[in-house]
This record gives sequence, C-alpha cells and structure tokens, in this order.
Amino acid sequence: MKIAIGNDHAAVELKNEIMEYVKSLGHEVTNFGTDTNDSVNYPEYGEKVGRAVASGEYDCGILICGTGVGISIAANKVNGVRAAVCSDVTTAHLVKEHNNANIIAFGARIVGSELAKDIVKAYLEAEFMGGRHATRVSMFSEIEARNK
Repeated sequence: MKIAIGNDHAAVELKNEIMEYVKSLGHEVTNFGTDTNDSVNYPEYGEKVGRAVASGEYDCGILICGTGVGISIAANKVNGVRAAVCSDVTTAHLVKEHNNANIIAFGARIVGSELAKDIVKAYLEAEFMGGRHATRVSMFSEIEARNK
C-alpha cells in the first residue's frame, strides 16, 4: 500500500517512528510533513496529504499534530477526503470499516508511540464493510457536491 504521512512541529519524532513502523509492515510511505521542530502551520500539511490521497496517488494517509484535530480539519476541506481522528484502536478500525476513512489522524500530545503504532496497524488491517455503510459513505460525496 502507498501511504502519505504528514505532520507539524509537535509530531516530528512520532512521525519518524510511525514511518519506520509502516515500512516494517511492508508498506511504502512518503513524507509530506515537516522535519523540524520550528513552528509551522499544520493546515498546509493536512492539505498536502489530503490532496495526495484524494488524487488517488496514495491509498491512504496518516496525519499527526498536537491533537490530530487541526490537521484533520484541514485535510477534510479537500473534496474526497474522509479524515478521522483516532485516539484508540477500536475507533481506528471502525472508521475504516464503517466510514471508509481514507486518512487517520492522531495527536502526538495525546497518544504515545506504542498506542500510535497499534492505531495505525488496526486502521491498515481493517477493510470497508460496504453494505448499509456504502450508502452512508456515498452521502458524504453528495454533501460535497452540493457545497462546491
């Protein structure tokens, strides 16, 4: 799987750990984030990953900022993105199974590195269930179309 990852200054160390972990699982990962602890604007990185995933060039994305919230809001402004903040393993697999989320986000100030790895693994191993969930996911696209 091709995975886009992005982060702000609050998440450089965790991003690097997650990149190595994702590679160890056999996936290709591209860094769209910052590599410095100097203050940056997380919306830029959320948008970059959002566009990379929405274009189809990447299968999914991982975003990390202080809480995961701000960077996911930015990604969700890109049509076709379904980014979800995950602070636990159950949410991580359910956002894929039920919402077909194509990006997950979490906070470097919220979850530790081991939990972050568990979240990533749960998300990557989950599969969209379709069925009644497909109807709901298609409604997301309908909402986007009405708001262009």
